[in-house]
Amino acid sequence: MSPRVTVLMPVYNGLPYLREAIESVLCQTFTDFEFLIIDDASTDGTDDIVRGCRDPRLRLVRLPFTHGVGGTMTAGYREALAAGYDIIAKMDGDGQMPPEYLPDLVAPLTREGFAYAKGNRFLGGLPTSHMPRNRLLGNIVLTFLTKAASGYWNIFDPQNGYTAITAHALRRINLNAVDQGYFFENDMLVQMNLSNLRIKDVQIPAQYGHEISGIRPLYVGLSFPFLLFRKFLYRIYEKYILRDFSPIALFLITGSLLFLWGLSFGIFLWVRSKALGVPAATGTIMLAIVPLILGFQLLLQAIVLDIQETPR
Repeated sequence: MSPRVTVLMPVYNGLPYLREAIESVLCQTFTDFEFLIIDDASTDGTDDIVRGCRDPRLRLVRLPFTHGVGGTMTAGYREALAAGYDIIAKMDGDGQMPPEYLPDLVAPLTREGFAYAKGNRFLGGLPTSHMPRNRLLGNIVLTFLTKAASGYWNIFDPQNGYTAITAHALRRINLNAVDQGYFFENDMLVQMNLSNLRIKDVQIPAQYGHEISGIRPLYVGLSFPFLLFRKFLYRIYEKYILRDFSPIALFLITGSLLFLWGLSFGIFLWVRSKALGVPAATGTIMLAIVPLILGFQLLLQAIVLDIQETPR
C-alpha cells in the first residue's frame, strides 16, 4: 500500500500569501496526499480563507491561542500522528517553497529508508543570486554552528523549513523537549541525532517574492549561538556520557580544560609582562603553550570522531 502523506502548513496571519500558497499545492498532479493547515490563532481572517476552499483533501486545525512557530509545528505533528499519516511534509504558507518538489522530498523516505528529508537551496551548485545577502551570510554561519550542535555534519542549509519526516521517526522524538519558537528546525536535528535517525538533503530552490519574514535578524544573531551551544552540551551529555560513555566526551572535556587553562594563563602572562616590563621566562611560557596546543589537538580529535558518528 502507498503511504499516507500529508502536507502540514503552519500559518499565522498569512492573509496576503496563503490563498496562492494553498492553490499552488492543490493544483499539483503528484500522488494522493492530504493537506493539513494549522492556524496559530490568526486574527486577520486566515481561517476564513481555508474554510472557503472546498477541496476535500484540505483540513483546518485552528489552535485556541498563539503557540509560536515551534509550538504550531508540534501541535501539527501530534495531529498528523493521531490521524494515522505515514509521512508528514512541512511547507510554509508564504509561497517560498515550490510544491512541485514535494515528490523529490518524499522519495528518500519511501525508496531509500531515510527518516527525514529537508530542502537544500545550495546543493548541486545552485545559484544564490536571488537570495538576500544577509540571509546567505547568516545561513552559512548558522549552518556550521548547527552542524556542531546537532552532530549532522553532512547537511547544509539547516534553516530550510521545507521538510518531510516519517511517522515512525517522529514517534521516536520527544516533542515536549523541542523548542517552541524559531529555533524549532535546529532543535529537531538535535533530537533526531539522539535517536540516530538518518537525514538526507534534497536539492530544492527557494522562491523569494515580496513576503516579509517574521524572523528578526538581531534576535537570531544574539540568541541562536547561545541556544546552539546549550544544545551542543545537551547532545554530548545525552549521547556520549549518559547513554554510552564515549572517548568523544573524554577528549572534549580534557581538551576544553587544557585549552582554556593554556589560553587564560597565556593571557595572564602577557598582561603581567606588559605591566612589569619584564619578559616571562621560557619555562613559564611553556606552561601556557603546551596545554594550549594539546587541548586544541584533543578538541580536533573529538570533532573528527563526532563527524564519524554522523548517522548515514
